[in-house]
Amino acid sequence: MTKVALLAGGDYSPPRGDFDLYIGIDRGALRLLENGFALDWAVGDFDSISEEEMTKIVSSGARIYQSPAEKNDTDTELALKLLFKTYPLAQATLFGAFGGRVDHFLSNIFLPSDPDLQPYMRQIHLANDTNFISYYPKGEHTVDTHPEMTYLAFMTDEETELSILGTKYELTAANYFKKKIYSSNEAIGKPITLTVPSGYVVVIESKD
Repeated sequence: MTKVALLAGGDYSPPRGDFDLYIGIDRGALRLLENGFALDWAVGDFDSISEEEMTKIVSSGARIYQSPAEKNDTDTELALKLLFKTYPLAQATLFGAFGGRVDHFLSNIFLPSDPDLQPYMRQIHLANDTNFISYYPKGEHTVDTHPEMTYLAFMTDEETELSILGTKYELTAANYFKKKIYSSNEAIGKPITLTVPSGYVVVIESKD
């Protein structure tokens, strides 16, 4: 299993953990170099990079995947597709996914909506110091949480009667109410069972 850190161009969040491969996405490539991280791949159209900055990225020896500015994928989607094409079993943690442009932020939150990325959703995580996001497809799942994260939220990608057991506030057929996001829940030291009738669910762990 290849552990991969990807750094996007949102609010800077340094990769935390041990990784086998570091991928810089557009300006994220420059940020990796500037902060002393390895840069193995640089992916994007690099439309926010000056010629001088691009020279620095090229001279780093990283593998460069430069795309046209006009394309169907965001730079982040392109990076993930290239990654899973090369390493189908990779575990990908995306940093720098929050903040910045709202359209990019929402594209990052709903990455599994892309049909090419949907099969890999369990291998994709978004992280910074106060948030950790995972994805769960249709079916029943045991949710593993990080003890340092205080709160849990569950957001569906479509209208579906989600079931949540083992949390401070459970959601079952007996008390079901419809919301796009069920926020401010908490883990209570018990196994959490999540049942997703259709589509997928975004699970957000967070702390203040």
